[in-house]
Order: sequence, then structure tokens, then C-alpha cells
Amino acid sequence: MTKRRLYIISLDAFGASDLEYARTLPHFRYLLSRSALVKEVETVYPSLTYMCHTSIATGMYPHRHGVVHNTKLQPDRSSPDWYWYAKDIKTPTFFDVAHKAGYKTASFLWPVTGRSQSIDYNLTEIFPNRSWQNQVMVSLYSSTPSFALHLDRKYRHLRKGIEQPQLDDFLTAGIVDTIRTKNPDLMAIHFVDLDAMRHKYGVQSLEAKRAIKRMDERLGKIIRAMKEKDIFEETVIAVLGDHYQIDTHTAIRFNALFKEEGWLRTNTKGKILSWDVLAKEAGGSCYIYTSDQADKQAVLELLRLYPDIIEAVYTGEQADQLGADTACTFLVEARRGFYFQDENEEPFEETVKPTNKLNKATHGYSPLKDNYETMLFISGPGINTEARIPQARLVDEGPTFLHALGLAYPHETEGRVLKELFE
Repeated sequence: MTKRRLYIISLDAFGASDLEYARTLPHFRYLLSRSALVKEVETVYPSLTYMCHTSIATGMYPHRHGVVHNTKLQPDRSSPDWYWYAKDIKTPTFFDVAHKAGYKTASFLWPVTGRSQSIDYNLTEIFPNRSWQNQVMVSLYSSTPSFALHLDRKYRHLRKGIEQPQLDDFLTAGIVDTIRTKNPDLMAIHFVDLDAMRHKYGVQSLEAKRAIKRMDERLGKIIRAMKEKDIFEETVIAVLGDHYQIDTHTAIRFNALFKEEGWLRTNTKGKILSWDVLAKEAGGSCYIYTSDQADKQAVLELLRLYPDIIEAVYTGEQADQLGADTACTFLVEARRGFYFQDENEEPFEETVKPTNKLNKATHGYSPLKDNYETMLFISGPGINTEARIPQARLVDEGPTFLHALGLAYPHETEGRVLKELFE
């Protein structure tokens, strides 16, 4: 079988409504003119980056692939570990399937790929969260060491730690270098510039618009490198978003409320020592966990006292049906404009008020929120450029990408192949 080539480019926090502006930019417009389009793609719940990207890579919802949050449940740690490592994924990814079939693979900051045995050239998204660590140490440990060192030595002048937009500039230089020198069959790329700008400045901010323009310039550099390598026409290129964002004005800190109820104990600095009821924020939603000693009905009644800030309270069984963590007792959805934080030091009523010290926008909300869809466009060999699909799901993307390579997962997935996109 002749190998096919696939590049997957994830634009973190790019929503379906961003396509209108993107069409005015040269490289977005060029790719869209030769692409099939899924106008609205439903994300996963909670819509956090690591959950989303693992669902894309596996075709499964979080309750099946096991990455149920960005970070692990470690309430005793001020900086919990993230789901950085591929071993945390319970089902095969498109990296695993392609690698087993003999495809050469590359990954640039694709979440949950640390120490993957299925990625030949891997630059992992990771940062040091222990006092004895540094960025070089954790990057070399989790990435392909020689590959990461090569990119760092050659392009380190472009980056400023993990700050944006410099990190995506560094990433783009590394991608172009890899196209020219490694020519991988499957490459997955995760750009974070837009997500960072929206968190800091807001969804429709000038800074967010500038980030989309920078994305267009990065796409142009990738396209030029592919054409110089004479691989552009024979490569399937998929450009997608993982979730959108919503502007926020107020934080909710349920751990402060649970502390006041005596359900959670801390030291004088707010470090959690023990708990019967615990909140773990997921941006616009929040997991609630309980111990065997907790009165779950009392917790539910307490949550129902705040209808002005809570849109929905799902039971653990309902959370499982929604594809979320099966271990939670409740999953709480905030109303538009509200979002959750884990801090517990201030009185609860003092936390539920607007403040300038918060993110201007965030994600994590339910896929059912209005105007919260993302999108997908895909071009290249075998793709029907006239195809327009009104709706699909994030979990449909992995099966579709493998189908474009002539491959398939070794098991039944929760997503399906979007055969309407193909000739």
C-alpha cells in the first residue's frame, strides 16, 4: 500500500464564528478554497484542551480514553500534575495506529504525548511544576531528546519561555525545519496563541484578532515549506479547532463554600489537608467529588441554592452519559459569564463578584452552549472540495483522519468516519 501523508493543525480556541474573519486572510482563504468544510463541530464536555485533543486522537469521549481533565485530582498539591504522558490514555491514538503501520510520525505540542513510543519526532507540551525541575529537564525527558535539542539550539532565540506568541513562532520554525529535513507521514500540530490571547483579553478582543492573523502567517510558512518540498498537492491537510471560548466576569469558588460547611479542611495557607466534598474547576464547568462519608443529598441541595450562577447540575451517571469523568458525584455547569476556580482562602460570598483579577474569557463549558461550536476544514488527495457538512463531533475527527491515511482504529470508536468529506 502506498503511504499517504497527513498534517493535522489544531488552532486552540478557534470557533466556528472565527471563519468569517479567517476568510479575509490570504492563507486561510487559499486553504478554504480547496477544502471540504464541517461548519460546526461539537466539542467534548468539559471542553478542556487535553480532553479535546485526546478525543480527537482516539475517536473516544473522555470517559473512555481516561483523560478527564487537563490536570489530575491532586488537591494536596498547589500545582497538580497535568495529563502530560501518553501512558495516561487508555485507548489507541492515531499516532499508535500510524506508527504500527510503518508511518513516520511527528508531534508539536500535541497534548498528552509525553514519552510516546509511537511518535518518532516529538516535542511535548509540558512545563516544570516542581521546585527542582526546569524547562529543559522536563522537555528532554518527555520529548524525543535529540529532536528537542536540535530545535532548541537552532531556534531558541525565537521563544520566551512558554509565553505567547513567541512559543508559536518557535514552533512554526521547528515545523518548517521538520518538513524540510524529516518529511514525516503524519504530523500533528497544536498552536496555542489564540487561546492565550482570549484568556487574557477576551473573545472578540483586538489581541485575539491579531492572533488569528498570526495564525494565517504561520499557515503560510507551512504551505511554502510543503511546496518547496514538493509535497503540498499530495498531502491531506486538516485544520481544526478544539473548543471555543466565552467572555467571563465572575469566578465561583465552591471549595470556599465547602470549607465553610466543614466539608473541607485546610491549613492556614489554604492547603487542603482532608475533604469530604471537593470541587475541581474545569473552567466553565466544575467536577464535584465526595467521600463515602459525605451526604450527597445535602451537597445537591446546597448547589441548588445558586440558580443565578449555575445553569445545570448533572449527577455522576449523567456525567458519564455526557462522556465526562465517571468518578465524579456531580458535574456543574456555570451560566454564561461565570466560571470556576479552586481557591478556598476567601469567604465564598466574597468570591462570587466581578473582579479585574480574572481571565477575560475561558472554556470548559458544555457543548450545548449557544455559539460555542468549533470547526474543521480538510483538503488534499481523496477529499471532495465541494463537501459542506453542517455538523459533526470532535470524536468523529480521529476516525476520519485515519481513513484519509487508509487506516482505521483496531476497535470500535464512539466517533465515526465522515465519509461525506471524501470523493
